[in-house]
Amino acid sequence: MVGLTGGIGSGKSAAADAFGKLGARVIDTDAIAHDLTGVAGAAIPEIARQFGKAFVDASGAMDRRRMRDLVFSDAEEKQRLEALLHPMIRAESQRRIRAAQGPYVVLVVPLLVESPDYRERVGRVLVVDCPEELQVARVRQRSGLAEVQIRRIIASQIQREKRLAAADDVIDNSGPVSALQQQVRELHETYLKLAPA
Repeated sequence: MVGLTGGIGSGKSAAADAFGKLGARVIDTDAIAHDLTGVAGAAIPEIARQFGKAFVDASGAMDRRRMRDLVFSDAEEKQRLEALLHPMIRAESQRRIRAAQGPYVVLVVPLLVESPDYRERVGRVLVVDCPEELQVARVRQRSGLAEVQIRRIIASQIQREKRLAAADDVIDNSGPVSALQQQVRELHETYLKLAPA
């Protein structure tokens, strides 16, 4: 099992998609979190109870903007949300891992290096990396967040140097998508050789 991680805007999703197209079973903890906090998601009743109904929008999903503003301005509120969501995400990811078919599993965890539980589950750590200025530019383009918000999110994540120090493998995603895909193809061949028969 490969743990895929990287900072916001580094290209984790693009790398995961490329592995998926090559036949790896991809399990994305961010996607699980979105399911849990989406319309009628399993976490919604508890979010409403702990944070108030104002944090659930008219559709019945978590109000992401309001929650993001809260948790990135108050470390205690961030810990409270994580204490609610992380056990649910871990349980669902474990269920999906057990059901996985394919030569190997790519478990996408943004906070992999910071999370000993996930770190112990994977055989290899793969970091998707790019310079911080590129992270900021990509996140601004895709989400429209202000630069100051993006830098606050980056600052709340583990330092790039520490993430790279924990890596068994690194994808340099500072170039075009074709370069990322070539690196994924090479790593796929490596992982196929390492996978149990």
